[in-house]
Amino acid sequence: MRRGVWRDGAILLAVAVVLLLLPKAYSNQMLLFQLMVYLALSQGVNILYGFTGYLPFGYVGFFGIGAYGASLAMLDLHFAPLLGILAGAVVALLLGLLLSPLLRLSGAYFAIASLAASQAVYLVIANPSLQNITYGPYGIQLPNQFNPIASYYTMVVVLLLAVGVVLYIRRSRFGMALQAMRDDPVSAAMSGVPVVRERIAAWLISAALAGVVGGVFAWQTSVFYPDAVFTLSISIFAIVFALFGGVGTLLGPMFGTVVLFGMYNMIGISDPQYFQLIYGLLIVALVIFLPDGVASLLRKKGIHVL
Repeated sequence: MRRGVWRDGAILLAVAVVLLLLPKAYSNQMLLFQLMVYLALSQGVNILYGFTGYLPFGYVGFFGIGAYGASLAMLDLHFAPLLGILAGAVVALLLGLLLSPLLRLSGAYFAIASLAASQAVYLVIANPSLQNITYGPYGIQLPNQFNPIASYYTMVVVLLLAVGVVLYIRRSRFGMALQAMRDDPVSAAMSGVPVVRERIAAWLISAALAGVVGGVFAWQTSVFYPDAVFTLSISIFAIVFALFGGVGTLLGPMFGTVVLFGMYNMIGISDPQYFQLIYGLLIVALVIFLPDGVASLLRKKGIHVL
């Protein structure tokens, strides 16, 4: 046990060193920040789908509401950025509690219902009649808050927290209970696992993480519209990145994010039409040949994946 704790600490330290040194090795700070966003969101998907089997197509709803919660706290309540980000996490957590009945569904029904819920949240936020509260479709501007350096390092801290949570879940009884429920919820319940409580706990952890990431994103960009933080592509990217590397692991979603996000920035921006074709073929190949991601391929070769 102690050996495992030391190894987890070494992993966290190694990840921290890499993330802190990245700005010195690569000058495009905006691109690095976007990478941090998807690294964190893919771990959020990992917590929910990798350990419970619930695929959240509407995961972007927590990201978007976190961005708006943080922004409105800074604008209307005059919160400092870090307190605003915490407020965004609380709002996402409350939304998670409100939507927790969705967990009674499973499979495609849950995925579609979560997507519908996120679109409902978007329609409320973007409603012109609520512009005095949410600023409606006219977007958010955070004057005198833009601080790309501080927001980048804050995102690094958030990502390290996400990594720490995944490491804890992988080694804890909580994580074993989640995986037992994922494989056979009926048998898990008969064995004394509080299925509903544990499932909701994973859901809320994942929601709060997305809310924090959305809050830091709002601080970093300082100007955004509802379409930018509730776009379905955020959910799709986070899910595909996590699936490509392999959910239920720590390094799998990180590997998938680095590879596919890098591919997107090499091909997708300059030649978006070709990227969509390549991305679509990649997803089809992933579903057919590697449904458990690259991590499963490595396991077959006898390579242990964290």
